[in-house]
Amino acid sequence: MLGVLIVAGGVALSACGGDGGGQTLAQEACVHVHRSVAYYERAIAPATPAASVAGLQEKAAQELRLALPLAAQANSDDGSWNSLMTTISESADVDEAHLLPALKAQCVVANTNVNVNPNPQNQNPNPASPAG
Repeated sequence: MLGVLIVAGGVALSACGGDGGGQTLAQEACVHVHRSVAYYERAIAPATPAASVAGLQEKAAQELRLALPLAAQANSDDGSWNSLMTTISESADVDEAHLLPALKAQCVVANTNVNVNPNPQNQNPNPASPAG
């Protein structure tokens, strides 16, 4: 239920608009996701003192709560970010360990500029003319 309220709040905030579009907002959300992953991985590391585990897990959860409204705004701007928003919202009910692969993969996509062809050899020097 808390996850639904958080998503609803994020969607409501998304109505306020953002400056940068869906990918920029997804990238901002992923800053918090990366922090969350770092806290979580420190919490589960064998060398982490038992007294620190709960605090690190709480920091990880807090970072995901901060990421959610940004992911909701990204989704509102561009529906292709729905999976990022949904995965983050699942953190209210699902242990982060189960979400890590999806969160990491979605943030790789967010941080990749899909409009850049890194290999100019793959560009067609003679593109087809528009049909018409």
